Amino acid sequence: MKRRLKALTILTGMLVLLGVGTAAQQLPAIPQSPLPGDASATDPWTSGRYRLTPSDVLELTFPHVPEFNQTITVQPDGYVTLQNVGDIRVQGRTLPQLQQALYDAYEPILRQPVFTIVLKEFDKPFFIVAGEVRTPGKYELRGALTVTQALAVAGGFTGQAKHSQVILFRRFTDEMLEVKEINVKAMYAHRDLQEDHILRPGDTILVPKNLLSRIAPFIPTPGLGLYLNPFN
Repeated sequence: MKRRLKALTILTGMLVLLGVGTAAQQLPAIPQSPLPGDASATDPWTSGRYRLTPSDVLELTFPHVPEFNQTITVQPDGYVTLQNVGDIRVQGRTLPQLQQALYDAYEPILRQPVFTIVLKEFDKPFFIVAGEVRTPGKYELRGALTVTQALAVAGGFTGQAKHSQVILFRRFTDEMLEVKEINVKAMYAHRDLQEDHILRPGDTILVPKNLLSRIAPFIPTPGLGLYLNPFN
């Protein structure tokens, strides 16, 4: 009897130890970080939505009070005139932001207003590439496009470009402009595209001149010729 009790005690202890060991191996899962360039991340440089601009046309539909249905146009100063409300500024807002603004505007008139917004006409998304690229200009933004891809669309760098100091300008509102410096030369050298941001409508890329290009106009031509071909 004592032997059986001792064996049972040993077996119970082994099971307890085995259970503890198994539990110790069940480590919590490590959350995964978003991939570089993932547009679903919260990075404001990649999570862009279309923002209203002058001449955009929107259709508002109130299913329960159709007399409030209306079509509005964003005026050159960024305002729209709403029926029974008046003027509110909408330029620079996304559609979800506009939805909330209109809800707040109509809440005093219509209790818990229900309505839909349809963007009927809008300015085609675009981006601008300026400075030392072969074909600077304004281009239509179709789908997801990164900075390096936009530079390729603009013909690539000229021989006078400063690859290490490409500037990306992004306007959020009339009062808020964000500027980011991107070292494209380092991205190519290290094969690291983490800084290759996805463009948003209205972005401007500026490629400055390199140092030699800036000082070249002040170097006398004969002297420059000596440096380029000293044995001539």
